[in-house]
Amino acid sequence: MHARIACLAGYNPAMGKPANAPSEERPSKADSDSGTAGCKPGPLAPPRGRLFQLLWPITSYVVTNVTVTVFWVFFFVLNRTTVIGRRHAGEERNTLLLSNHQSMLDSFLVGLVAFYPQSWLKPHLIPWNPAAAENFYKNPILAWLADNWKCIWVREGRHDLHALHRMIEVLPCGVMTVFPEGTRSRDGSVGPGRPGAGLLILATRPRVIPVAIDGMQNVLPIGRHVPRLFRRIFVSCGPPVDYAAFLAMPRTRETAQAVIDHVMVAIQAQHAELRRRRTHGGSRRSSRGT
Repeated sequence: MHARIACLAGYNPAMGKPANAPSEERPSKADSDSGTAGCKPGPLAPPRGRLFQLLWPITSYVVTNVTVTVFWVFFFVLNRTTVIGRRHAGEERNTLLLSNHQSMLDSFLVGLVAFYPQSWLKPHLIPWNPAAAENFYKNPILAWLADNWKCIWVREGRHDLHALHRMIEVLPCGVMTVFPEGTRSRDGSVGPGRPGAGLLILATRPRVIPVAIDGMQNVLPIGRHVPRLFRRIFVSCGPPVDYAAFLAMPRTRETAQAVIDHVMVAIQAQHAELRRRRTHGGSRRSSRGT
């Protein structure tokens, strides 16, 4: 799998640079015409100049922490957010948070719950976030913010090995939030995971923390642009997933799918528990009202 990833260029390997910093190498015409599986170049993220790269460690630190502070007020003051098991996230590098996906704000919620306010003192706890280009790079202002939020540009249509290459580069020295389903749920349920996250696990062997969220589909459902207030949100961080049995297996797409299926079982169990808490809480409020 590394051989397939190694043939892809377009992302700077330096940890101190944004995900779309220009590289000295680009996929050549020979690579495009070779027919090598997985090496067909897709569209790249908009390049950034040297001044942006020079200032990025500072601007990213400030912009992300200020943004997350604002979202802390949104989630914990303007909405009612309950967090379970935060201690499991820890503060180690090479930590991968895998969560179900309900809204456009999920990456802020998961990163905040796991690592805020420690990220003010420990910048490596600002998570990297693979981000759909059609959502986070659709205008210059949002693209600038996304780059400073440590987003990794993922082209429309997914199956983006350029993005996977970048994720493999940066995860060992930091933390990352990934949504294995690859898309948001319309009804809040947990769907099947995709093998891309499994490939990332097999390549980097991180601490994998399963995260379940519930209630965000009511805060910012698909098709809505303004989030709602005064909603109940639940987040659960589970203990690290043991996937050692899969490391001895051939590093194939099937193994990657098996790994992520194993993680999704933990996420589904945590999500079911959150649903029970929400239902029981609603029942108690109803009984008090009568």
